[in-house]
Amino acid sequence: MKILENIIANTSLLFTEASSGRTIPVGKLYRSLGLNPVEKGLLFLYNDNLLHSIETLLNFYGTAHTIVLLGQKLHPDFKDRLEGEYRPKYIFDPQRHDIEGYTLKEFSDTVKIFIKDDYRHETKINPEIKILLSTSGTTGTPKLVKLSDEGLYQNALSILEYMPILESDVVPLNVPINFVYGFSILTTNCMRAGRIVCSDKDIMQKQFWEDMDRYGYSTLGGVPYLYENLNRIGFFRKDSSSLRYLTHTGGTINNELRKIILSYCKEYNKEFFAQYGQTEAGGRMAYLSTQGLLHEETSIGVPVKAGNFTIDEETEELIFSHSSIFGGYAGTLEDLADYDQKPVLRTGDTARKDQDGIYYITGRIKRIIKLFGIRLNLDEVEFILKNELQGSTFACLNDRDKKIVVMYDHKETDPQAIKDTIKNKLHIHPQYVQTEYIESFPLSQNGKINYPLLQNLQHENP
Repeated sequence: MKILENIIANTSLLFTEASSGRTIPVGKLYRSLGLNPVEKGLLFLYNDNLLHSIETLLNFYGTAHTIVLLGQKLHPDFKDRLEGEYRPKYIFDPQRHDIEGYTLKEFSDTVKIFIKDDYRHETKINPEIKILLSTSGTTGTPKLVKLSDEGLYQNALSILEYMPILESDVVPLNVPINFVYGFSILTTNCMRAGRIVCSDKDIMQKQFWEDMDRYGYSTLGGVPYLYENLNRIGFFRKDSSSLRYLTHTGGTINNELRKIILSYCKEYNKEFFAQYGQTEAGGRMAYLSTQGLLHEETSIGVPVKAGNFTIDEETEELIFSHSSIFGGYAGTLEDLADYDQKPVLRTGDTARKDQDGIYYITGRIKRIIKLFGIRLNLDEVEFILKNELQGSTFACLNDRDKKIVVMYDHKETDPQAIKDTIKNKLHIHPQYVQTEYIESFPLSQNGKINYPLLQNLQHENP
């Protein structure tokens, strides 16, 4: 297990709980739960980015177990569906006090884990599968990406080639580790930095900034939404002395904000890394350094070391090759028996390459959007709406990765009910959902909704 070996080798590494200041060196945090290293099964880890989540992750990573990393705030129906399908032996979920068919056991002073009462090995899990991450956030289809320790390690090595991590760095976990970007931030910094600060606070909370002053954060990472909010609160108008560099992924930052960030970096001697990645590649696939902000906003820079891009001549789809590519998807427990790593990843994004070797994303082939870095399948959003609000037809569109536009053709449908359903099922704030009534949907020749035409109409009438 190369990731863990390299983390443990960083003997000066400390983990700190932001709220309490409780600090544990890596040597004590690992092997604190007394787990059987050769036992093989599934752990469902509902993460909150706090110290007990990281302690559970590291300890189970050091065993033969496969870890399913999920968000703690997932809708209960989604949790039930996943647990019913995969029937994990262990469940870590501090939000729940009881789970039917499971007994809660105390593994340490801070870690309690549910153990399945009647657990039996139903499927032999492929030993290559170390981590399973969801591609769809909180949406209805339980589709998990199979990632190996070797692949994650190789991606971490590629990132460490350009990321300026120092052994004195203090790194906040302000991106959830159940997202591949957050997991990548955790692993790369554990391998080289000096302190990881575990926190469930975000930049819109006063406590986050108090913690930043208290611990002296060296870096911040986030999706475009984070940087838009930083700009709104005036972050780029003054220096944060401990901060050395910023990282970004999950979509494009508009030109005006890129100029503001570039000016900030020049004035206060900071670095900025815009990055492009997908869960299926184990983390980050391309990066753009500070000066790259001068390129147009769709630029993703150049591939990470040991990675390579090609563009399909017919479809213009961007294709990535790297040893970090995943081993397939899982939708059932039986799918965990196989690990089929392909030589390339078809990203689903269309792209172009300029004369300087810089790549630019020009569009998306599939109806998948990134809303604040979270991938959402618009077909699944429609499915949820149709199930919850029967009697209407819904068509969901992407408004530049800033909003979901929901069109409906039934006058009696309550627009607020649409927003409430999306909020309750997907945890998306209503301000990022736009609703529009349409008398009838344009149809294509095969009788299906003509989405390209709808999208064009949307752009003409924003």
